[in-house]
Amino acid sequence: MSTVVNLRTARKRKARADREQAAGENRALHGRSKAEKLRDRLQAEKASDFVEGHRLERSDRGKP
Repeated sequence: MSTVVNLRTARKRKARADREQAAGENRALHGRSKAEKLRDRLQAEKASDFVEGHRLERSDRGKP
């Protein structure tokens, strides 16, 4: 004798597992820790400040 399977529940369980697998893949591809994000932001700010400091004409001169 075989067991009765509720197809609606089985479909929901499979969809949930598929979404969890996709989320795991996205976390692995795009996930970064808070420290990595902070490091990248600080590096970008430092580079921007360096470039701004070496401009010949400053953009804030014309402002009153």
